Amino acid sequence: MKKNVTLLVGGWNSEREVSVNKGKHVEAALLEAGYDLTVVDVTQDIPKLIQDLTPKPEAVFNNLHGRIGEDGVIQSLLTLLEIPYSHSGVMASAMAMDKIMAKRIAQSVGVPVAKGGLATKGEVNAESVVPRPYVVKPYDGGSSVDIFIIKENDNHLDTVIQNWSYGEHAMVEEYIAGKELTVAVLDGKAQAVTDIISHTGGFFDYEAKYEDERTELVLPAKIPQDVYDAALDYAERVYNVLGCNGLARCDFRFDDEKGIDGLCFLEINTQPGLTAESIGPSQCVYNGMSFVQLCSHLVETAKCHGLIESPGKKSNNANPSSNDGAHRQSA
Repeated sequence: MKKNVTLLVGGWNSEREVSVNKGKHVEAALLEAGYDLTVVDVTQDIPKLIQDLTPKPEAVFNNLHGRIGEDGVIQSLLTLLEIPYSHSGVMASAMAMDKIMAKRIAQSVGVPVAKGGLATKGEVNAESVVPRPYVVKPYDGGSSVDIFIIKENDNHLDTVIQNWSYGEHAMVEEYIAGKELTVAVLDGKAQAVTDIISHTGGFFDYEAKYEDERTELVLPAKIPQDVYDAALDYAERVYNVLGCNGLARCDFRFDDEKGIDGLCFLEINTQPGLTAESIGPSQCVYNGMSFVQLCSHLVETAKCHGLIESPGKKSNNANPSSNDGAHRQSA
């Protein structure tokens, strides 16, 4: 008998379009896998969403991004409705979305992070957090929306402050020159390291992720083996200490002039983009799992998380990759 699955797409934030577009790939994969699929476009009409989830599906595939979708809110609703869902639970999602909290927790397990922290708009305007160059971004956003690099001779800080739409606070951290590295983690196991080469000004921003076809993804990353292994290790530590589930992606900066000391954790994304070519899934494909198999695996490992869970517990799910050990090779 086919399992009844509901796919959530849309939402009502700046990442709605990403969710809808990438959701089409997930929809095709789940249909190919043979699931009885219903697609729900999520809006601010929560009573309608509850109605759309009645009768309860056997599993929800959460393909929402950004606020509401990956910060623990939709996870709380699904938990209260006692519906199993893909990806991470309430607490892991909330802590991962709060970049300040995620960095503090990462530090607690020995993972190096970029210097900086939460600042008021006044502190940002006074440039009292870290010296230039530095990065200003929302502390609870996703998809690299509204990330600004303030370099030595830039004069657009006033414009950034005047147009800031994320409340009275922002996250400010040192800008680390060098490479943008990312590691997908599935069921607690790091998959590989990808080097992201952006042509939009030195940072993997929204344009580089979704609009600029010149962005290069080098898999596996051509970096020293000790740095490669450290990135895998750090990603697993962060994923596991937060208590994540399913697929997540850890982002790093690597100053190659400093060797392994130049590797710093930036953030973890518990709802990474899902197409066969997206960074996280492409690492699973690299290890021998098809995109259809990955989407099916996320459905089959969906669960109804508790509203309060103990972070730091590793998943008991076995890594389904058929290429055991391949993710440990950098080139």
